Amino acid sequence: MSLVGVQALTSFPAQLAKMDSRATTATVKADLEEDVGTLKLRAQTAFGVGNGRLVDSSGTVLGVNLTITDARLQDGDSLTLHISSVQIQASSSAFAAVPGDGSVVTWGDPDLGGGSSTVQAHLDNVQQIQANDAAFAAVLGDGSVVTWGNAIYGGDRNAVQGQLKNVQQIQASEGAFAAVLVDGSVVTWGFASQGGDSSAVQDQLKTVQRIQAVRDGSFAAILGDGSVVTWGLARRGGDSRSVQNQLKNVQHIQASCSAFAAILGDGSVVTWGDTRHGGSSSDVQDQLKNVEQVQASTGAFAAILSDGSVVTWGDAARGGDSSAVKHQLKKVQQIQASGRAFAAVLGDGSVASWGHGDHGGDSSAVQDQLHNVQQIQASYYAFAAILGDGSVVTWGNALYGGDSNAAQDELKNVQQIQASKGAFAAIRGDGSVVTWGDSGCGGCSNAVQDQLKTVQQIQASACAFAAILSDGSVVTWGNGYYGGDSSCAQDRLFGYGCSVASG
Repeated sequence: MSLVGVQALTSFPAQLAKMDSRATTATVKADLEEDVGTLKLRAQTAFGVGNGRLVDSSGTVLGVNLTITDARLQDGDSLTLHISSVQIQASSSAFAAVPGDGSVVTWGDPDLGGGSSTVQAHLDNVQQIQANDAAFAAVLGDGSVVTWGNAIYGGDRNAVQGQLKNVQQIQASEGAFAAVLVDGSVVTWGFASQGGDSSAVQDQLKTVQRIQAVRDGSFAAILGDGSVVTWGLARRGGDSRSVQNQLKNVQHIQASCSAFAAILGDGSVVTWGDTRHGGSSSDVQDQLKNVEQVQASTGAFAAILSDGSVVTWGDAARGGDSSAVKHQLKKVQQIQASGRAFAAVLGDGSVASWGHGDHGGDSSAVQDQLHNVQQIQASYYAFAAILGDGSVVTWGNALYGGDSNAAQDELKNVQQIQASKGAFAAIRGDGSVVTWGDSGCGGCSNAVQDQLKTVQQIQASACAFAAILSDGSVVTWGNGYYGGDSSCAQDRLFGYGCSVASG
């Protein structure tokens, strides 16, 4: 029998508040042949908290499958139980949650990332997760990577497993992944034609700083010298040879569904990719000076200049033509994009919108209500603006969140809004949630409404929501096939005193 002293350390305010009235140190017993996971569970029970990670005095995270003997724990050793907030990432049809212990819990469509049983034993000490449409990739504490989901879309990394070491970050297109290693090189896998095969440019991928991806299948990497390397579908931005000599001192890259726009150090912009979707800015090139930021819809771009004016290009039906509101686009503070439209918040707190009317490009019906706007959120089809008094104004396709009349009496003291493809979820100041839009996309949360209290943040898949509460528990709702039903994860998501609800 071994007696181990454990100290609790949490970054989760609600758990810290609970623990303030209890001891934050405890002595936990364990047999030498018992595993660390059992010791951890006893520590969690002693402190009355959810899942955490046991860390030894040297800062090493102890694997839960190790025996007490193999972990080299002895009588009187001191450990720390690190408890942190839950992280959630979503693919189009599934969710992956990282509880405080660094494991992973998944739910949703099992073929598109909602099932991780085949790799569960390897998902330990997870630091970050990235998702594409049908697969997930998790970076572990040792810099290795574990993947699951659709094999073709990157759920199978076996072909490159030996190269996935010291990974710093991962970026995703619709069907592929690109990992940046600590030495600045890049490893790719997944659907070859969507950027999963970077062999043609592998010798150029050195000193990579950041990677951007277009959804439809290509990547663009900014190198340490400010140049750019691209790969993937040539017609969707994977081939930048026509503008390669212009891609110097690149500061930032933005992407539509099939084109890229790079902001250079002098404030000019270089574009490439599908010309129909913003890959050519030749018609407005002389106006693209002193650009501070660029926003993108699925097929167009909007650039905010240093004087607060806006320049747009790309598919007119997706927001590439802003001529109808050009006179309003002055002192623009921020721009948000739906699938085929843009909405700009002006310096006086009003809003100008343009693009496809059925995607929120026409806000005339609510223009007199759009005053003192603080921020805007967008679904694929609609916009929702939070005003200074905490109320909300919506416009766009009525069926997909553009009409919030049924919920308007509840939309008060709203702090933040999240959107799925066709619905919205608003977090109020008291931590409750108000939803509206297509019920098949999470627009109705009635089944779990009494559980939606002290909500801290919300994540969304295409047609479902997952809310993280202050105690670290999770509540989900929406289309079950898209992760709206998390009942299968209830036993694993949290280790003590927490639960999962779905509706």
